[in-house]
Amino acid sequence: MAKNKHITEPDTFGYQVRIVRRGKESSRYFSHKLWGNKNKSLQAAIAWRNQMLVVLKGSKMRFLKPPKNKTTTGVTGVSRTIKYDHRKDKSYLCYTVFWVKDKKSRNKTFQVGNVETVTADDELHAFRTAKLFRSCYEYSIDYDLQFDDSLFTGWKKVCLYDDPDLTIVY
Repeated sequence: MAKNKHITEPDTFGYQVRIVRRGKESSRYFSHKLWGNKNKSLQAAIAWRNQMLVVLKGSKMRFLKPPKNKTTTGVTGVSRTIKYDHRKDKSYLCYTVFWVKDKKSRNKTFQVGNVETVTADDELHAFRTAKLFRSCYEYSIDYDLQFDDSLFTGWKKVCLYDDPDLTIVY
């Protein structure tokens, strides 16, 4: 059955092919009646699936670009993106926090590093720091305090989320 991955038989009338890439679904239904019989519809479904897997595979860079306008972290104001530097021909993993200062939209980017060399620990550290940044910002708004983003300078070398004074808001 492994050779029929992405193919299901939702009813007795045909096969369904579903492939999801980067949150976007490509699907098609293959009716037994339309294709002549059950075996022919399965062969057509397999052929279509194989063609779509080649088309959707694309270049490596295609999958590094995140969907636009989509927060991928589940935390309001914090998004995970991969930024491509054309000059260096490298992609960098970043967490970006959106906030407002002096009635102007601002963002703070926590660049984790090159996507080819970044570790899970580095990514978790950046995410937790970005999440703390946003929490501190929201706390300052809730209590009419001045938000000081300078606390996050040098964030890569310090685990601010382990600071008991800051984790009150975290």
